[in-house]
Amino acid sequence: MGKYVLRRLFHGLISAFVVVAIVMIMIYTLLDKQLIFAADNVYKNYGNNEKVAYQYRKWEEYGYLDYFTYTDYLSLLIEKGELTEDEKTKVASIGKKPENDKGETAEYIEKYNEYCAANGYEVVRLNAIMVSPKKYANGGAQQLFAYKALPITHRLVSYVTHLITVDNVHYVEREIGDELENPGIKFTLHDPVYGGEKFAPAIIGNGTKHKYLLYVDGRFPFIHQNLVTLNLGQSYAVNQGVDVFETMTKAQGSYVMSTTTFPTGLTEESADDLHTAVYVSGSMSANNVNSDRFTDDYTSVTTVKSGKSKMGYSFTIGIISVLLMYLIGIPLGILMSRHKDKFVDKIGTAYIMFITAVPSLAYIFLFKAIGGKLGFPTTFDIESTSKMIYVLPIISLALRPIADTMKWLRRYMIDQTNSDYVKFARSGGLTEGEIFRKHILKNASIPIVHGIPAGILGALVGAIITERVYVVPGAGNLLTIAINQYDNGVIVGVVLFYAVLSVVSIIAGDVLIALVDPRINYSGKAR
Repeated sequence: MGKYVLRRLFHGLISAFVVVAIVMIMIYTLLDKQLIFAADNVYKNYGNNEKVAYQYRKWEEYGYLDYFTYTDYLSLLIEKGELTEDEKTKVASIGKKPENDKGETAEYIEKYNEYCAANGYEVVRLNAIMVSPKKYANGGAQQLFAYKALPITHRLVSYVTHLITVDNVHYVEREIGDELENPGIKFTLHDPVYGGEKFAPAIIGNGTKHKYLLYVDGRFPFIHQNLVTLNLGQSYAVNQGVDVFETMTKAQGSYVMSTTTFPTGLTEESADDLHTAVYVSGSMSANNVNSDRFTDDYTSVTTVKSGKSKMGYSFTIGIISVLLMYLIGIPLGILMSRHKDKFVDKIGTAYIMFITAVPSLAYIFLFKAIGGKLGFPTTFDIESTSKMIYVLPIISLALRPIADTMKWLRRYMIDQTNSDYVKFARSGGLTEGEIFRKHILKNASIPIVHGIPAGILGALVGAIITERVYVVPGAGNLLTIAINQYDNGVIVGVVLFYAVLSVVSIIAGDVLIALVDPRINYSGKAR
């Protein structure tokens, strides 16, 4: 069994990454990269040359290309010791047109062009756009930069290699360039967040990205960690600058204020979560607003909010719909099979045909209208304390799975009723009730059991149509928003998350069915 699971998991992960590669190829080679600016208000406010330069900067952030400016080249020369800061200042300003470049500046621009040509960059020089001899047009300042398109393989390799990161004490020195005193990790039984009075184990880092690598608090699952981070990709529109996984797992809603004691000893009502502190270079410099609260550069914190995360809302609605699927679908499927071609079976068949034939979007809107007439909330309000906001999304999400469970269980049980082993059991004198309980129901339930892990894990990813219709701030709705805003990073990250969950659910289903059915053996040995 163990070897089978590992083998299937390995093959499944390869398949997941193949899916991600295909999605990346489709997004980054078939779609016009200009579309990423569709919802970018900053881009709309720029004009002329500044707009063009902004495009290339954003394309670099999105990973389409490598953007290399004339200023970057001068900084590179300083790092090599071929140029001083004073010399850089003298040659940094380019002319409005090439013929306006000063002698020494022109020499360095020529060297810049040669360097770019040797390294595969294409140089772009935009002449100044003037409305008068001494006045620039809006965004019309001269620009000099170069770019080099990055192959899709480079993007895929970079994505995979940065998928999982492990925090360590060399983060600050490597990523920021700062030197810290006494970098290291310490373990404490009394977390300073609680004033050192409460028994709360924690692992605290210095030189790491996160100050708290592991800590304990009163929120589920009670033990939290920042040591290992899953990076599904950065969002540039839906939740700008935030990783997709963090976007899916971060709490939403209004701020939850509580009495907070900061490292300096200052106590005030705040929503800051000190356990999420991240290193920010230079944040404790002179005249900084953080100086009255923090004692080091671990000043960037997230806030505690009242609502669930996107994944939390999706899972809550999804898991209840899965429970309804089995609690309602199984008894009705059994009832239909026991009373085949009778009134109950005909009513159940009519329901199955209706749900199967009508498009999901149509019957969801139908039940939304009916629910609204009955007084149920038709729009999800994240600030509402009423549980009634969950009713219509859960019902709408459960309608089709209930029908599928009824249909397949009815079919399996009727097929089993006509099997040879059932006829043999009848001839052996077993009653219909005994045959049903000991043989038919058990064998018919095996395919249903196989789908349980998929139903539970599938609840994590949410229901795209249902969440969109009821405006549920869940993980399913996240994908549609990302598609509308051409947020390619979110699209790729959510696809990978969906793919991995699918792999895990299939393997979990295989393991579960092997536990239920003794005839199935993955070890290759006869039982």
